[in-house]
Amino acid sequence: MGVTLEMYQIALCDDIKSELEKIEILLEKYEEKNPLLKYKIRRFEKAQLLIDKMKEKTYLPDLLFMDIFMTEKTGLDAVKELRREGYNVPVIFLTTSTEYALEAYQVDALQYLVKPLDQDRFFHVMDIVFEIIRKIEKDFVVIKTSEGLRQIQPDRIIYCETQKNYQILHLENEQIKVRMTSKELYEILGTFLQFLKCGSSYVINLNHIVIMNREEIHVDNGDKIYLPRNRVAEFKEKYFAFYFDKS
Repeated sequence: MGVTLEMYQIALCDDIKSELEKIEILLEKYEEKNPLLKYKIRRFEKAQLLIDKMKEKTYLPDLLFMDIFMTEKTGLDAVKELRREGYNVPVIFLTTSTEYALEAYQVDALQYLVKPLDQDRFFHVMDIVFEIIRKIEKDFVVIKTSEGLRQIQPDRIIYCETQKNYQILHLENEQIKVRMTSKELYEILGTFLQFLKCGSSYVINLNHIVIMNREEIHVDNGDKIYLPRNRVAEFKEKYFAFYFDKS
């Protein structure tokens, strides 16, 4: 059986270059200790640079190390702004004082580390944090849309349909256009048991099926999806297997 590498994007934000280097060294040592864990580290010496990059929707880190005390914009203010914008990136605050610990947790920080960083403490916190991140990954998917990166809860996706070179994701109150193949999309959604391919054009969230007959599927937003005749039996078998396993 093969092994699976875990790939993560990690952002470091501190206005002191030497502090960024210290964190990166600790991360490299932690990576050496965990050979199945790989990440790409990106440094930011100003909080606003990170915020601007994320607002461009071209960058979405899996984990953010944020120094609390920075001159132009504090780490707390930066994370508050990100939360207001809807970014739920996991955050570890770094500081030389515990003075703002309570306020840090009010913005849902995962951890609060006091400088100078101790390696044993850092490794222990990273073990905890990556367990949390793995659980978060089960609740969201990150998809590159025509407007940029989007973090989407899988259960919000009712179904997806292929239209030429695009996939249309039908959510509760919106449609998202994604330039990728049906195969590429299913590689993302297929890790969630509730998603099942229906012919070559559709991927359906089984939790949103209201009625299914020999010709069509009715989903709870009122849409109808027509079943290919040669796939009806197979689809029904998999649907009922999912339904009874779930119950």
